[in-house]
Amino acid sequence: MDEEKMSENLKTILSTKSTSVEICREGPTVMIGERINPTGRKKVLAALQEGDFEMVRQDAARQVEAGATVLDVNAGVPGADEPALLSQVMREVMSVVDVPICIDTANPEALETALKLYDGKALVNSVNGEEKSLATVLPLVKEYGAAVVGLCMDDDGIPATPELRLKVAAKIIARAAAIGIPREDVVVDPLAMTLGAEHTAGLTTLKTIELVVAEFGVNITMGASNISFGLPDRKYLNAAFIAIAIHAGLTCPITNPLVPEINTAVLASDLSLGRDEYGMRWIKSYRKRRKAQTK
Repeated sequence: MDEEKMSENLKTILSTKSTSVEICREGPTVMIGERINPTGRKKVLAALQEGDFEMVRQDAARQVEAGATVLDVNAGVPGADEPALLSQVMREVMSVVDVPICIDTANPEALETALKLYDGKALVNSVNGEEKSLATVLPLVKEYGAAVVGLCMDDDGIPATPELRLKVAAKIIARAAAIGIPREDVVVDPLAMTLGAEHTAGLTTLKTIELVVAEFGVNITMGASNISFGLPDRKYLNAAFIAIAIHAGLTCPITNPLVPEINTAVLASDLSLGRDEYGMRWIKSYRKRRKAQTK
């Protein structure tokens, strides 16, 4: 494959039965809503443990209203029947919104059950460079025609340098291609680690994004709020980092669209990078905020 082809910006298409979402660097940033996840959210965890899905439905509707065009769905409740619970949570989400789903599970049985249920092209979160993960997840992604998030970590853990993370991304992309998963259906996660533990963690992530985009042209996601874990005023750090990362090549962050600072940072980045024709999305958002303030 020639160098020009390798650096082409690719498009990843996700879909439901009736709608589709295009992820690419020429278009608007796609926000993947992160809130349907019991990890770190005690109220969601308690509700799911009790079989109460009202909060799931509310979170789904509110995130889409705020601008999320894909929703991450996680049902990792300790001791629960995850295949059954994940399927139920997905049904609840699909009953109130019509956006593609990012199926977030480390349980292969739960993943296959969810993929069987889903009518469209889902995003699987995730595979990594570990041999067990590659052998388990990629065949399911291929069988059900999904796209997949590729985490830049392997059997040796999380690589310390951008160059080593690029190698893991290359391994995942190559293994996916070997079983017929096209390169555009691998969305790479360069791994955002907390600045509270290592002040250069953000720079490592940004450099990884640049290397992966230059080499493969694939789309980039990450749990963007990880960067601020353990630090004060997290929303400002998250917003600033997302804006910088979008310039570096981030196309579909997993984030909280209900945080105004994050939402406006994404919109401002798109407008600044020429991805919001005549500023229409920015103006629409401004009017929406003004209307909310006058209520």
